[in-house]
Amino acid sequence: MKEGKIVNRVVMLVLLGAVLAYLFVYAWKSFTNRMVTMTCYTYTLDQAMEATGVLVRDEYVLPARSSLADVLPAEGERVGVGQTVAYLYQDAGALERRQEISALTQELEQINYSLSHSDDLSDNAKLSEEILTQITALRSSVASRDFTNLEDDTMELRTLVYKRDYSSTGDITALQTAKAELEAQLQTLTTAAGQDTTAVVADRSGLFSGMVDGWESLLTPAMLETLTPSQLTQLEGSAVTAEEGTVGKLITSTKWYFACVMDEADSGELANLRDSNKKVTVRFSRDWSGEVDMTVERISDPENGKVVVVLSSKEFLSDTTLLREQTVSLVYSSVTGIRIPKNALYQNEEGQWGVYAVVGARAEFKPVDIVDDEEDYYLVRAVAVAPGDNNEAKRSLRAGDEIILSGEELYDGKVVRG
Repeated sequence: MKEGKIVNRVVMLVLLGAVLAYLFVYAWKSFTNRMVTMTCYTYTLDQAMEATGVLVRDEYVLPARSSLADVLPAEGERVGVGQTVAYLYQDAGALERRQEISALTQELEQINYSLSHSDDLSDNAKLSEEILTQITALRSSVASRDFTNLEDDTMELRTLVYKRDYSSTGDITALQTAKAELEAQLQTLTTAAGQDTTAVVADRSGLFSGMVDGWESLLTPAMLETLTPSQLTQLEGSAVTAEEGTVGKLITSTKWYFACVMDEADSGELANLRDSNKKVTVRFSRDWSGEVDMTVERISDPENGKVVVVLSSKEFLSDTTLLREQTVSLVYSSVTGIRIPKNALYQNEEGQWGVYAVVGARAEFKPVDIVDDEEDYYLVRAVAVAPGDNNEAKRSLRAGDEIILSGEELYDGKVVRG
């Protein structure tokens, strides 16, 4: 074999060995130095305490007694002075008569509508459009299983159909005759109803509630000014009996209260909010899901390490008429930042804390300030930059950035993706 061929073969083997060694090292690094990343996100951390208490309002129980009653207002609906709240019936026959009166009254209203729009040629098309809209709303309510206003929506659809039917006849004489007959029937039924039907008329204004639980006279807003922890604890532990046969009550003031007993040590945060004219967020989650910003009205003198805390609000009254005893969260402080795992925080050569984010193919160091230190994560904010400093602003950490949780020998500008 010639010497030249031997040299060529040796060179080829050396080159092959170098390539295999490079591939081995590359594969080894790929398996042992995998970069783990995640998308950071905005997070709000609440400082809160749990409390159990009662809702207190100015409440007037309607003086009505009957086993058969037809209540007119919806829960939380505003009632004016002189407005009929309910009808009371002596027997089932009186109730059936009232239902017949309601049906005939509705039909009479439909006839009057048709008579007043008999010259409007576009009225029929308009009613057809309204009927289609009402049908669509009904289907949407059923599909979402929201039956809150199902009865009212059904009655509205029926009214629209009747109105269109009467309008389409075009026979004014027939409509006028039908109107006279209905008025005569209503007059007869109304006269008979006067013997066994009683109307309950509101003698004051307020929000209607059908729930009468017995607390209405036991705990009032006036009592909250002097209520002690032992008194409230005793009331909460007592057996309260609701009045029977009532048709409901009226909530006569716009301001309502939440009163609870808590440890004196826990009331300090609420006292700070009161002194700084700030509100506490009360988070309901059991019988009603909602948040109400409430004012700290009063913190009583301590009694055996306990105090009464009274909060007030003028918001969401109609949504809370059915609530009485509730366990809530009192959120007295909130802080918002970007949540990152603890292993995502690094310190650069200048001693500054921050995270490495993937920008393009490189790792970019983004300085942060630690807002809160929890057990398994930090809540951070981007370091404030000087106004007009566009280069630094681009390096600020933002929610949605892809941050590096683990990687070998990270530094600013390192290529982390090929």
